[in-house]
Amino acid sequence: MPEKIYSQKSVALSLPKTIYYIFISTRPKQWIKNILVFAGLFFAKDVFDVAKITDAFLAFIAFCLISGSVYLINDFFDLEKDAQHPLKKYRPLPSGKLSPYTAIVAALILMAVAIIGGFLLNLYFGIMLAVYVLLNLAYSVYFKRVVILDVMIIASGFMFRAVGGTLAIHEPVSSWFILCTIFLALFLALSKRRAELITLGENAIHTRKSLEQYDSKFLDQMITVVTTGCLMSYALYTLDEQTVAKFGHQRLLWTIPFVIYGLFRYLYMVYKKQDGEAPENAILGDRPLLVCIGLYALTVFIIIYF
Repeated sequence: MPEKIYSQKSVALSLPKTIYYIFISTRPKQWIKNILVFAGLFFAKDVFDVAKITDAFLAFIAFCLISGSVYLINDFFDLEKDAQHPLKKYRPLPSGKLSPYTAIVAALILMAVAIIGGFLLNLYFGIMLAVYVLLNLAYSVYFKRVVILDVMIIASGFMFRAVGGTLAIHEPVSSWFILCTIFLALFLALSKRRAELITLGENAIHTRKSLEQYDSKFLDQMITVVTTGCLMSYALYTLDEQTVAKFGHQRLLWTIPFVIYGLFRYLYMVYKKQDGEAPENAILGDRPLLVCIGLYALTVFIIIYF
């Protein structure tokens, strides 16, 4: 039980230390995922619209708060298993530096602020934040132990960010935009599962129940499917009649090589460097991949805005 673990390791904390450990538990490194909120703004040709930039930034803050609250709740439910993980055991909750109940109170406050702010920003955006929370609570309580569904729910978080950012700026959501986001999210989530399986080895099932149902061959097949789906959906998006009509040309086709290289480079990191357990660290720590992402963004910007 969480009480048992905490009572064995807890120490009296000053308020600044408590706030610091709460902040660390919200996984600020993971906030890089929330940059997807700006994707809708970027592709909607509204990157110079101050009002929409403000709305997109507020949506970004809301997702930072809401995702932070979800991480706190997830750590609460995973307290005992995280204590057995070679890396996660050093987190504030499993290490005993942060009280489980302090974490839950902080999570509820962050969640309330984010959802109320979301509804003030946009009705549909607020609804999406609420659904995001409910889905992640269901994941923490039950679905993280259900094979395939666990990965699909993790991947849905990327879709919520991308679609939520588009809703926040009152833009229509493209079906191709959703498809590309879903396949990319599944690609990252499945690669994460494979990295966990390889890294943890025999201890995998003790730290994450669903890993008992996976093996590397099964994950490899699914990764192949979603990689193909990601490439094809993006290629078809660049050639779609609505895309061509919106931008007045087919020059987005020129960005496909960056997408191919980015996906293949990530696969190289997963299969050859045994990386990918923490996608944000894998991306930020690989210079060729960062250069690819930067060149892709610059090329898209030039194609769309000039």
